[in-house]
Amino acid sequence: MDIPKEKKHTTDVLLVQKHQIDNTQLKINEIENVFIEINSEIEIFDNFLDKVNQLVDSNHLRSSSTLDELLGELQSSKEDRTLHNKTLQHIDYINFNKEMSFDELHKVSVKYAEKHNIDLDCKDPFDELLSLSQKKEIQQRIKDDFTYKNAKCDKYDYMIASTCGLISGLIDILFVGVPGSSFLGKMVDDQANRITEKFASLMGWNKEKVIEKGGNTTASAIGFLEKKFKVNYDQATSHSTDNLVDHLSLNNHHLKSLAHSPDIIGLFFSILNQFTNTASFISTGKLITIKTENFELQGHNFIAKIFCGMANWFGHIMSDWTGSSGTVGQGRRGSGVPIPFFNLFQLMNFGEFGKHKQTFATITTKVFEEGYDARHGITMAVPVIINELLIRLIYTIKSKYYHNKTWNESLPKGSSPEVRRMLLVGHGALCLIDGADAALRSGGNIIQMLSRMNLIAWTRFSYIALKEVNAIYKQGHINSELVDDYLNSEIKLLLNYKY
Repeated sequence: MDIPKEKKHTTDVLLVQKHQIDNTQLKINEIENVFIEINSEIEIFDNFLDKVNQLVDSNHLRSSSTLDELLGELQSSKEDRTLHNKTLQHIDYINFNKEMSFDELHKVSVKYAEKHNIDLDCKDPFDELLSLSQKKEIQQRIKDDFTYKNAKCDKYDYMIASTCGLISGLIDILFVGVPGSSFLGKMVDDQANRITEKFASLMGWNKEKVIEKGGNTTASAIGFLEKKFKVNYDQATSHSTDNLVDHLSLNNHHLKSLAHSPDIIGLFFSILNQFTNTASFISTGKLITIKTENFELQGHNFIAKIFCGMANWFGHIMSDWTGSSGTVGQGRRGSGVPIPFFNLFQLMNFGEFGKHKQTFATITTKVFEEGYDARHGITMAVPVIINELLIRLIYTIKSKYYHNKTWNESLPKGSSPEVRRMLLVGHGALCLIDGADAALRSGGNIIQMLSRMNLIAWTRFSYIALKEVNAIYKQGHINSELVDDYLNSEIKLLLNYKY
């Protein structure tokens, strides 16, 4: 087995350390044997003294012949035993200190190995480092602690998970519903407006002046941020793109413009567009890039310009996530930015859905225009989070007080097969209720049905379902998540250890 140089040095040091540990254990055993012999001598001498004291107390020790007789017994018992008169030798060791580098430690280890005839060129050093019992113990621990296992859920676990899913599903039906007309949705919209106004105030916007003039504070804050974080990719109509982007409007340009996406894709295209004076859109399943007016980022060097581009992207997202300034006010909600990665649906320009035989990309555009934006995404996340927390909380309580486990063992870790199965059942129940409600209330209208469906819940359910299928397929194989968790905990212990 060819071992890289760095690993070879590590195994050399480990082999030398094992030799020192083995020698130390042998020396400890030798010392223990000497102490056993000494204790045996002490015990015999104590017995002799007890007999002498008994004779003295009983006045039987009246002549030297009696004492000589006892001494003879002591001498004969000594002759019957073999007491090894040994001189304990010092153990050879490596004088290690904190200032010593690893290379220095390796050099002195090699010298030690040459002195004691240690084979550092063995084919598999772990055969030398580990005993047979240690290998079996490690193999058993890997099997028990670091492999994919099938969930051992009882009927109560399934009842708990499905009940939590039912409760979350009812919350989704009653308080989420369609964009812009639900109880939770209005709360999220109001909070989003406050956040936008707060951010604008931090950037220098004066709210009091707008209130004095009787203007709409949210629209004013959005307009202020649009001017402060001006970008070159904010085209809002097909005409402004020379009709290269079909059906582009105020209600959907945040979806079709890739740089308006509040995710890594949006950040990438925003910086790219700002640097190259372009604007990138997705239309009819294709990526379309158009030239824009010259736009120069602030900053004296490349890194500074990248930072300014990121700040500009974030500031512009903050101006748009509650709607454009021209679409907010007078009871209008405004078209915000899409849910992260939702604009990728624009690439799926296939199929014939609904009464008008529209493609899936067109359908998702219509759904976005109905208000299915990032704010509604936050609203949809509420029942999903409640479902997740309920399942994990009840699992912890049941594990602690029903199965009598420790608090540490009861933690609802995602790598636990039982937790994973319960989350699958719980989110499955939530999606089942959500899908049934959307299908029944939509009346066969696919746009209305998708508008009512909880994309966050379906995404979470799909992710857990894939993990469960993967765990079943890899049952008995190494679970890298468990290994990473264990290594992270060990590294934390090492970092916190005080030498």
